[in-house]
Amino acid sequence: MKNVVSILLVDDHPIIRDAIKMYFEGNSEIVVTGEASNGIEALSLMENSSFDVVITDIVMPQMNGIELMTRVHDLYPDQNVIVLTMVNETSNIRKMLTLGAKGYVLKNCSKREIIKAINDVCAGKKYYGKEVFDIMVDDIASKGSSQKQVDTPPLSKREMEVLRLILEEKNNAEIAETLFISQKTVGAHKQHMMKKTKSKTLAGLIIYAIEHKLIAN
Repeated sequence: MKNVVSILLVDDHPIIRDAIKMYFEGNSEIVVTGEASNGIEALSLMENSSFDVVITDIVMPQMNGIELMTRVHDLYPDQNVIVLTMVNETSNIRKMLTLGAKGYVLKNCSKREIIKAINDVCAGKKYYGKEVFDIMVDDIASKGSSQKQVDTPPLSKREMEVLRLILEEKNNAEIAETLFISQKTVGAHKQHMMKKTKSKTLAGLIIYAIEHKLIAN
């Protein structure tokens, strides 16, 4: 990560932008270098300046966050974008992640969480707030499997059954009992899935499942 992270804040409420800027007061590593009240203004600034991270709301006049993200996806595919919003509908979360947003947090998050999101994204990671993560886990757990993307490593029927039970917060013993297999076999299935999806943790596996649409829409 660079010594100084430049931020473009995109939100139609000046008071919100001011509040976010206060989070970075005294922080020499994160600096807000641009502000916009909608997607049109943001794109205009991005034409002439580069930003390490764009932090954007979704609900805005003239050009909303989804429309902005669509343009950014086409024009600046490597741009780091974090969604900071009160919009917690699954469809909007999915849309922004599909368009390439690297982070998604709700506005009721703490200063510490926003800074962590920025640092993680600048380090090449993804960051989803706990509430957002829980929303997506609930959604994926309530639906059947759907391995539609051609670039998705194929998970076996049994692996998808294990994944579904993981999403239902079942432990190894409960999964083993439900599927009539041993706990050792459950562990093996988890390891195989993580290897196939190149996930380092179970949380990473769940995020992979969300981003690669391993469930029906």
